[in-house]
Amino acid sequence: MMNNNITTAEIVERGYGCLFEHLGTIETERFISYILSERFDYTKWRREYFDKASVEELSSAAADYEKAHPFNPKKPQLPIE
Repeated sequence: MMNNNITTAEIVERGYGCLFEHLGTIETERFISYILSERFDYTKWRREYFDKASVEELSSAAADYEKAHPFNPKKPQLPIE
């Protein structure tokens, strides 16, 4: 469920939180540096990834993700702490 009341600052804070949690400080800084220095088109990058996958692969990946992350409408998706 999307929260339409979230501010841009909150989105950025959550994004940095995810990056730091999964990449650590140094790799997060490298990632941000790369994104800012390149003419990076996220939509094109994701499109190229999905164009290489079959419908069956995408369906299987989606089913696996749903099993690992069941939807719980009462649980916030990314709480700010």
